[in-house]
Amino acid sequence: MVSIGEVVVIAGLAGAATGLGALPIYVTDRISHRLYDAAVGLAAGIMFGAAVFALVVPGLEVGSLLEVVLGVLLGAVFLLAVNRLLPHVHLLIADEADRTYPSTTAEETVEADELTVASDGVETEDADDTDDPAENRRRAILVGSAITIHNVPEGLAVGIAFAGGLEGVGIALAIAIAIQNVPDGFAMAVPASRTGLSNAKTTLYTTLSGAVPEPIAAAAGFGLVVLVTGIFPIAAGFAAGTMMAVIFRELIPASHGHGYADDATLTFVLGFVVMVIVDVGLAV
Repeated sequence: MVSIGEVVVIAGLAGAATGLGALPIYVTDRISHRLYDAAVGLAAGIMFGAAVFALVVPGLEVGSLLEVVLGVLLGAVFLLAVNRLLPHVHLLIADEADRTYPSTTAEETVEADELTVASDGVETEDADDTDDPAENRRRAILVGSAITIHNVPEGLAVGIAFAGGLEGVGIALAIAIAIQNVPDGFAMAVPASRTGLSNAKTTLYTTLSGAVPEPIAAAAGFGLVVLVTGIFPIAAGFAAGTMMAVIFRELIPASHGHGYADDATLTFVLGFVVMVIVDVGLAV
């Protein structure tokens, strides 16, 4: 079994992929909707497969049905509660200039179309393309909060998978998280770059938004399973529940709002197939 240090390094690299999402700001603040949707769909499919094969199935093999089901329900409720209580922006990029989405507090709303993006070469204007550094700083913090919220359960899942001896699945899950973190990093980097920060500092802060919470959560999940005997079934279910909640609450809506739902659906299925091959075909 891998050591906790190795798990921290793997999870840290997956989280640091948010920094890759900041690199386009050196040349542009536009990305393709098709590429964004396909990448998010692929990550969602791999993560869903990992939730099933790396967490739920192994949990059932060593524990009772009640433990795993209870863990799944607790994990989903926990993620949704955190989503509601902590202010952040849902990671959606919409084409309608007049559309707004509520933040996680009832008092505050944010524009969904906060990034300028390109769909097949056709530019869509930012709904509130402001040069106000304070407003852009607020947006960057809110998006960074969303990335942190998502990285905690994902990091837990990576740590629990490795603690359960599922190294291949843990690595595949870390890769899926890295893929997802790239567009998330772009979503944070654009408003951050408009606050007056240099590109280097924007890249650094964007990288840290994923590289800090991911390994901490992975270490916590790994250590909890290793140190507390018999907790793996409910812990695996809990991590699976949080991941499923992230997938259906955030990733699927984010990948189906720009006219490329078929692309995102296909890559979702492809991601799930990848996890079937990793778990069953390679017998990890």
